[in-house]
Amino acid sequence: MGVEGCTKCIKYLLFVFNFIFWLAGGIILGVALWLRHDSQTTNILYLQLGEKPAPNTFYVGIYILIAVGAVMMFVGFLGCYGAIQESQCLLGTFFTCLVILFACEVAAGIWGFVNKDQIAKDVKQFYDQALQQALMGESDASNAKAVVKTFHETLDCCGSDIVTSTFTPVWRDDLCRKDSLKSFFENTSCHKKIDELFSGKLYLIGIAAVVVAVIMIFEMILSMVLCCGIRNSSVY
Repeated sequence: MGVEGCTKCIKYLLFVFNFIFWLAGGIILGVALWLRHDSQTTNILYLQLGEKPAPNTFYVGIYILIAVGAVMMFVGFLGCYGAIQESQCLLGTFFTCLVILFACEVAAGIWGFVNKDQIAKDVKQFYDQALQQALMGESDASNAKAVVKTFHETLDCCGSDIVTSTFTPVWRDDLCRKDSLKSFFENTSCHKKIDELFSGKLYLIGIAAVVVAVIMIFEMILSMVLCCGIRNSSVY
């Protein structure tokens, strides 16, 4: 016996929210794959200075985001099917998956908030180490030069602070862009560019996480109400 009245409205409302949730999962998966293969981040985070690879903390967050997007699509499909079939078992499984996913999202959000400054800091330290080796002519300087030039060309910057970003183009044009006069006047520090690169991407991820969290809360409430409505209708 099918549900009637307000419970039927909740059933279709839950279906709509789950469809939106499924679409949101697809969007998050697409954004995560774009961030994973973005030319700026891949050019920088695939670098290796001698035996030391570039920091991969950012990619840990991206892999978590890819997993979340894929799971969201599965859970969204499960919720849509459970709502249409009016199955308490499927809706109960859907609710459990939502709670687990919500807990994982909260944990990932806390991890991201704690590490948001550390990601840029690690990349800046990696760049500074390469720049020091390139400028001082230390061992494996050719590899350091390649790393530094990749940063400069990818981010359109030069130097790590006011001093180096002002004077490095003048006496080391093999490391910076050829239009050194432009760099001299604009003083485009690579530290600033690294901060802009990762803060912009993390801001995008944060907005997506908040939107998904709101949708998930609504779905948990609707699924509980629908389960109660199905149980009552089966009794009568």
